[in-house]
Amino acid sequence: MKRRWIQLASALIYNANLKGFGEAAIYQGKTKGVCVPGLNCYSCPGAIAACPLGTLQNALSSAPVRFPFYILGFLILSGLFLGRMICGFLCPFGLIQELLYKIPVPKYRKNRITRILSWLKYGILAVFVIYIPLYFAFRNGFPLPSFCKYICPAGTLEGGLTLVLGNPSLRAAAGVLFDWKVLVLLLFLVSTCFVYRSFCRFFCPLGAVYSLFSRISILGIEVDEGKCTHCGQCVRQCRMDMKAVGDRECIQCGECKQVCHVGAIEWKHRKWRRF
Repeated sequence: MKRRWIQLASALIYNANLKGFGEAAIYQGKTKGVCVPGLNCYSCPGAIAACPLGTLQNALSSAPVRFPFYILGFLILSGLFLGRMICGFLCPFGLIQELLYKIPVPKYRKNRITRILSWLKYGILAVFVIYIPLYFAFRNGFPLPSFCKYICPAGTLEGGLTLVLGNPSLRAAAGVLFDWKVLVLLLFLVSTCFVYRSFCRFFCPLGAVYSLFSRISILGIEVDEGKCTHCGQCVRQCRMDMKAVGDRECIQCGECKQVCHVGAIEWKHRKWRRF
C-alpha cells in the first residue's frame, strides 16, 4: 500500500496542471524544460515537465551540432540513484498496468518465452529511440521522435486521447497515424489484463535504460547472502522476468520481501546507514 500511494502521488505531481485537462491545452510553463524520471507524456494537458524518452529523441536530433549533455546526464544520475525503482514506484503508466492486471481474467504467467521477449525493449531502445532519430538528424536535418510517434501507448493515452477528445479541431485533423496509435494503445491495455506489466517487460525503452544501472544503483533491494537459503521463493513469486533479486528485470518494488521467510531481502539504504 505504501508503494501504491507513492505511485499515485508521483502521477499527480507529474500532472499537477489539472486545469489543462479542462482546457485541452499543453502546459507551457518553465518547468517543461526539465524531465521527470518516469514515462509521462510531454503532451499530456496536465504534464508540468517533460518525458525523458521524448527529450532524448529530440536531443539526438541536434546531435550533429550539439551533444545532448542534459538528458544523458539526467538518465545516468536517475539510473545511478534509483535504477528500476523508478519503474516500480515513479511511473504512472506502470501504475495503470498494475491496476488493469487486477481485472479477474486468466493470467499468463512468466516462462521461458516471456524471458526471451523481455529483450525486445533493448531493440526498441536501439532502433526507435536512438538509431531512427539520429538517422533523420544526420540525413535529413530534422527530428523524428519515432518511438513517441509510432509506438508509445502512454503518449496516446495521456496526450493524444485527451487532446483530441477535448479539441474539435484536432478531432477533425486526426488521421491514420492517430488510428494506429489508438490500436497500439488498446493492444497494450488489453494485453496487460492478462500479462503483468506487458509494456514494461517487453517494450519500454526507458525501463531498458534504467535496467543498465540495476546492480549499481544506490537505492533498491538486495539479498543478504549470509541469510539467504537459496530457496528461490522470491523469484517464483515475482511476476517480472527476473532470475535474481535486483537483476535487470527487477523493478525494485520490494514485494519479494514479504515471501522471504529468513529476512534475507532488504533495502539498500540500510547498508548505507552503517557508514
